[in-house]
Amino acid sequence: MIQGNKFRQAGPTLNAVAALMGDDLRIVNDIIRRRMQSEVALIPTLAGHLIDSGGKRLRPMLTLACARLVGYEGTLHHSLAAAIEFLHSATLLHDDVVDGSSLRRGRKTANLVWGNRATIFVGDFLLSQSFELMIETQSSRAIELLSRATTKMVRGEIDQLGAARRLASNEADYYGVINAKTADLFAVACRMAAVIAGENERREAALDSYGRNIGIAFQLVDDAIDYTSSDAAMGKAAGDDFREGKVTLPVILSYRDGDPQVRRFWQDVISGRTPADEAALEHALHLLETRGAIAETLARARCHAEAAKKAIQYFPDSDLKTALMEAADFSVSRTC
Repeated sequence: MIQGNKFRQAGPTLNAVAALMGDDLRIVNDIIRRRMQSEVALIPTLAGHLIDSGGKRLRPMLTLACARLVGYEGTLHHSLAAAIEFLHSATLLHDDVVDGSSLRRGRKTANLVWGNRATIFVGDFLLSQSFELMIETQSSRAIELLSRATTKMVRGEIDQLGAARRLASNEADYYGVINAKTADLFAVACRMAAVIAGENERREAALDSYGRNIGIAFQLVDDAIDYTSSDAAMGKAAGDDFREGKVTLPVILSYRDGDPQVRRFWQDVISGRTPADEAALEHALHLLETRGAIAETLARARCHAEAAKKAIQYFPDSDLKTALMEAADFSVSRTC
C-alpha cells in the first residue's frame, strides 16, 4: 500500500470553529444521541458505530457557525444541524454497502460487521430521523431546501454509478456529480442558517456559495488523496475509487492529456479488462503525479477554498468569521 502523503499540508484546523461552537455542538450531540435510541437494540448499536467513530461533524458545525454569523438567537439551528448529520450518516451507511467498503473512519464498516441488510435498514432509520427533525422545525423553507438537497444527493450517486467505468465522462459530468452528491448538502447546511434567521437573499446566497465551494473543495481533495494517502491517514481504504472504476477528476485529466499508451492503460484498468491491483494502483499514481493530474486537482480545490472565503468577506469581522475562513482552508489541507 502507498504510504504517506507528499501533498499533506500542516496548518488549518477546525479547532477554532469547534471551540466557538462548543455549547451548541454539545446540544446537537445530545439531540443525536437521543434520537438514535430505539427499543430495537441493533439501531443504536449500529448507528453509534458510525456516528460515534470520530467524525468531524463538519456539516452541522457549519450550520451552527453560520447561524451565529448572521446573529440568529433561536434554537432551530440545533435541530437542523442534527438533521444534517443524520442525513449525512445515512448516506455513508448506504454508500458503504453500494461500494462494498470495508473501512470507514479507521474502523470496520457497519456492513462488514452486521451485513448489508441491517446497515441499509439502519441507514433508512437515520434518514427518517432526519426528516422528523426537519418537520419539527416547522420551517417550510428549510424543509424544502433539505428535501431538494436529498433528492440531488441521490441523483448524484446514481449519476456516479452510471459513469463508473466510462471514460467518456468529461469534466462537466464530473462537476455535476460532485455538486449533487457532496456540495449541495454543504451549501444547504450553511444557507439554512440565513433562512431561519429571516435574512435577505444576498446573505442566503453568500452562505450558499461559502458552503458549496467548501463542498467542492472537500470532494476534489477526497478524489486526489484516494491515490496518495495510506489507509491510516484516510480512515478508509486507499485506492477504493480506483478499484471501483470511478472516473474522478485526476483520471479525467490524465486520460485527456495522455499519449496513446497512457490512454490505453486507463481504458484497460477502468473498464476492468486489467485487474486494478496494487501494481496497477502504483502505476496509476505514477501517471497522475508525473503528468500533474493530482497537482491540478488540488490546485482547483484551493481555488474553491478561496472562493468560499471570498463569499463571506462582507460579513463583519469577528473571531467566528476568522474561524470560518480557517475551516475553508482546512477543507484542502486535511488528509481524510
